[in-house]
Amino acid sequence: MATARKTTSASSKSTSRTRSSAKKAQPAIAKFDKDEELHAYREMLLIRRFEEKAGQLYGMGLIGGFCHLYIGQEAVVVGMQMAKKDGDQMITGYRDHGHMLAMDLDPKGVMAELTGRRGGLSKGKGGSMHMFSKEKHFYGGHGIVGAQVSLGTGLGFANKYRENGNVAMAFFGDGASNQGQVYESFNMAELWKLPVVYVVENNKYGMGTSVARASATTDLSQRGDSFGIPGKQVDGMDVRAVKAASEEALEWCREGKGPFILEMITYRYRGHSMSDPAKYRSKDEVQKMRTEHDPIEQVRARLMENGWASEDDLKGIDKEVRARVAEAAEFAQTDPEPDASELYTDILL
Repeated sequence: MATARKTTSASSKSTSRTRSSAKKAQPAIAKFDKDEELHAYREMLLIRRFEEKAGQLYGMGLIGGFCHLYIGQEAVVVGMQMAKKDGDQMITGYRDHGHMLAMDLDPKGVMAELTGRRGGLSKGKGGSMHMFSKEKHFYGGHGIVGAQVSLGTGLGFANKYRENGNVAMAFFGDGASNQGQVYESFNMAELWKLPVVYVVENNKYGMGTSVARASATTDLSQRGDSFGIPGKQVDGMDVRAVKAASEEALEWCREGKGPFILEMITYRYRGHSMSDPAKYRSKDEVQKMRTEHDPIEQVRARLMENGWASEDDLKGIDKEVRARVAEAAEFAQTDPEPDASELYTDILL
């Protein structure tokens, strides 16, 4: 009996080491061709320029309520968008503008929602944190920290029930990773082998507190260990690494193996929201990230190094993107506000 116990123990340790080794293995870096690099550049640049304009409009008093910008984190959602298939769903928290743009939602509709206009995606009644598009399989935009994780798990349940082969991608931040409903969702998703990729966008600071001061375990990809959910840390500033890891996680789910956790190590350049001066970190820290790890500049450098785009070509793309964002901003300022009769439509009381 003693021998049997020793054998079992050794086997468990071996299995544990194997899982640990697999967890620490770095995901492959996807090889992008010219078209993929240009696509990633355009998509990330659109998000960057859109968010910069949104920040300007907020400063002018044209956007009310909360406004959380995605500047610096563009590679996460664009890399995942490049890996997903038609029918896959996205759901996220309140830092959601980039996700909507990556899901090919009209920038005019997104910006008009920010300014509370009739042509907004939620008819001007949802604002920054509450926009949806069933047609594009985007399910919000949610203001309650971590609430979208349970809803995303429900989307995964619907996919399995319908046997449609789709996967739900539930995004949340390092701060939300400590919420109780996240672990309830993990338990159900693994128990029922639901096709859900949980995407932790770890931008290091939660609302304003360093993840090292808020989380006992700072490797958030391990948060599913007790449920048997595999996880990986990913360089969320490199769109190629994001795409490669996303393809692996999405395929895991499509094969019926249950959920997967991706911790995207990323960084936001601005404060938690537009009202946050971000005094909890130094300007040098932010500048270092901008200089050495900017997701858009990495793609820009590769395009030029490979001879796939010249300086003039990239300036032309930037000009096109700026014009598109300017058109959205103009629409968002001139479109009529919702009629008073709309106050109680589409509202559950």
